[in-house]
Amino acid sequence: MRVLNIMSISVDDKLPDVTLVRMGDDGPEQVALAERLKGRKVAIFAVPGAFTPTCHSAHVPSFIRTKDELAAKGVDEIICISVNDPFVMRAWGEATGATDAGITMLSDASGEFTRAIGMDFDAPPAGLIGRSQRYAMLVEDGKVAILQTEDNPGECEVSGGEALLAAM
Repeated sequence: MRVLNIMSISVDDKLPDVTLVRMGDDGPEQVALAERLKGRKVAIFAVPGAFTPTCHSAHVPSFIRTKDELAAKGVDEIICISVNDPFVMRAWGEATGATDAGITMLSDASGEFTRAIGMDFDAPPAGLIGRSQRYAMLVEDGKVAILQTEDNPGECEVSGGEALLAAM
């Protein structure tokens, strides 16, 4: 039985201590999110799916464009999260230039993190089941400082790099 979240994450909430996966030199590596965020300022953005149109042509490029400006405002790392496997996330990071730009591509393959923060959704006509809503957040020491969520997963307005930068 799946427990449904009736509330999604909010500003001032602490992110859950979950393990995500990224591709390392020797294959998949576990990434303890709480440990990764401890004592750091991190921009996290999530997408409904790697290689999907808006994610590929708008969302990732917006964070590549704003990477230096975000760093100038004290952001230590930019993380992209998607409910895709780590192999897809690596290929997508390479295809978009996100990896070369220094953006960390993390897999939430099981959707555990996405469900834990109440940001999961289904869009069966598009073949998207158990995916993440599109959002961006600024996290300081594991706590949400800014959260910007799109009303429509096909749009990238309030969750893009420029919008997060402007909100800072």
